[in-house]
Amino acid sequence: MVEYVPLDRWIWQNPNWPKFHWNSEQLQTYLGDANKALGVLLGRMGSLSSDLNSESALDALLQNIVTSSAIEGETLSAASVRSSLAKRLGTSVNTQIPISSKTEGLAELMLDAIQNCHQPLSLEKLEQWHRWLFPDDQPRLVSLRVGQLRGDEPMQVVSGRLDKPRIHFEAPPRVMLEKELNLFIEWFNLPTDKAIDPLIRAAITHLWFITIHPFDDGNGRITRALTDMALAQADAQSIRLFAMSSSILDKRAEYYRILEQTQRGGLDVTSWIIWFLQTLNTSLQEANKLIEATFTKRRFWQKFAEQNFLPEQRKVLNRLLDGGEKSFEDGISAAQYQKVAKVSKASATRHLSDLLSRGCLQKTAAGGRSTRYKINTSDC
Repeated sequence: MVEYVPLDRWIWQNPNWPKFHWNSEQLQTYLGDANKALGVLLGRMGSLSSDLNSESALDALLQNIVTSSAIEGETLSAASVRSSLAKRLGTSVNTQIPISSKTEGLAELMLDAIQNCHQPLSLEKLEQWHRWLFPDDQPRLVSLRVGQLRGDEPMQVVSGRLDKPRIHFEAPPRVMLEKELNLFIEWFNLPTDKAIDPLIRAAITHLWFITIHPFDDGNGRITRALTDMALAQADAQSIRLFAMSSSILDKRAEYYRILEQTQRGGLDVTSWIIWFLQTLNTSLQEANKLIEATFTKRRFWQKFAEQNFLPEQRKVLNRLLDGGEKSFEDGISAAQYQKVAKVSKASATRHLSDLLSRGCLQKTAAGGRSTRYKINTSDC
């Protein structure tokens, strides 16, 4: 039966709010995929050495913080955030990189959500998170009630011309806010309901809190921190190795579209949960790829441990092994090798021939001027 919802009604105006419901049969495939990817990630975690585990966790936490802010259009210094995280995680810190109250606060928020995930949620905790998001010494273009709930003015997300604005979303009015927030906190602090899969619970956490929108600003970042907290309650180890905010950033237009669609709908939130699980699965798959690349790199260097490489050769091999946007996924040409290694054309040709003869590289199918070389990990 299709749920009828008047076009002028927001989700929180439904008579049975917040009694969310969903079609469990439609979710089975998506839940299965996400839980399978999560299981693979947990299995691989056990094979990581402690130093690699710590480094992978630091990278994932860094990515989560930076991309969560990027979703809201804020650019952070990744190096500064990394230093703030490293200091708290007890890993090596580059003391030459300046840190700020902003990055310190963001690191505190993320680690509090994950490391203290089993502590009760409270209004005081949420207000502290808000203060960490907006430290006193940071300049602001508009006045904010930092560490306090929003005021009496309507909380609307609007775009378009001033004379013809489009309202994407409107939160419950201020008069309802305490009641709504207390209801959410009470639900969040209940013992985990075994009847609800933890991943579905995380999806509901995200949707419910973003709907309440309790602060003047920062609601999206706090929502995503709460989502991480809910996922950490399900498994405190795996959350350290994947960054869901990164996948949301990649699908930012979809993210806002599905949120708006859900805000204008009824209490059947199946479509939202499907989108959430698909995005979570993407995050888990990416984390698995990164860990597999780490294993491959370690096996590669173990295989060639007795080989004496030139520093320029080692630099290019690491670039090819590390992956990422600048890793030459389709292989590296002699001209590109010359540029990356900062050597002459003749040296680049000689270096590549040497690496090819040692079995470190292999030629791609294209020949002639299109000849490219890929890392050879067939026995790694």
